[in-house]
Amino acid sequence: MSSFSTAKPLKKKFTERLKKDFKNHWQMYLLALPVIAYFFIFNYAPMFGIVMAFEKFQIKKGIFGSRFVGFENFHRFFISPFFWRLLRNTLLISIYGLLFSFPLPIIFALCLNEVRNRKFKKVVQTVSYLPYFISVVVVVSILFDFGKANGLITNIATFFGWDGGAVISSAKWFRTLYIGSNLWQHLGYNSIIFISALAAVDPTLYEAARIDGANRWQQTLHVTLPGIASTIIVLLILRLGQIMGVGYEKIILMYGPSTYETGDVIASYVYRTGILDADYSYSTAVNLFNSLVNMVVLFTANFISRKVNETSIW
Repeated sequence: MSSFSTAKPLKKKFTERLKKDFKNHWQMYLLALPVIAYFFIFNYAPMFGIVMAFEKFQIKKGIFGSRFVGFENFHRFFISPFFWRLLRNTLLISIYGLLFSFPLPIIFALCLNEVRNRKFKKVVQTVSYLPYFISVVVVVSILFDFGKANGLITNIATFFGWDGGAVISSAKWFRTLYIGSNLWQHLGYNSIIFISALAAVDPTLYEAARIDGANRWQQTLHVTLPGIASTIIVLLILRLGQIMGVGYEKIILMYGPSTYETGDVIASYVYRTGILDADYSYSTAVNLFNSLVNMVVLFTANFISRKVNETSIW
């Protein structure tokens, strides 16, 4: 009874403070309204569609009128002949991308941090950022031109012993081309946050390290990396939370029947079954499974990080 009586004045106090803050800063709330509306309409409202994963959805009957089938759609996916191929391809592309695309922007930022010529540094930064603003469609078109039978990448591969024809049509080359083009396109842009973190490292720490006789490599190990460690850990946790989130846009532009064996992932499978085959319930169940795995990995990575080094997202 006492806790209820205590909570009531606190609630009233909070409401009064909120009204006062809204009255004083109504312009800021008005500016935030389109953003709030965007996330509500496109992120939260569609979550009601998760119900379709447990139904035999029919457009005429709607979400709440279709027949409930429980976990039948999930069972259908788990026993599907494509399940292990999709899971393997999704994990391998994500893990390879994590191994290469995550540390290289850090290394690139560290290298730029050592450049003392400011003009040269700005030129390198600008050139490295430019690919990020190229459309995915254009990037894939470049890959098709370079990866065709007489393309540049195919000729280089042939010089080193490849005899399988056009690399863009080869299942063995699909992951290499996908991850390599992603790295080229996002390296400079992904390094921005690490460059910003490096700028926040206290310069007096470097002076103290030099006085103690530390060379540039030792300063990097004992001053620079610890200074940006929290940023690296948070971004790594967020990246792990997308371990199953290989986007379908670039995949469906790149792959074909000849590369399904290594290029078909869960996201592209959801696109084919949901959009092309109009099997909405089944595709919703597959995508929900994908999202749940991402959520479990995210919570696990965050929990381990909080226990080990007290750095976490929440």
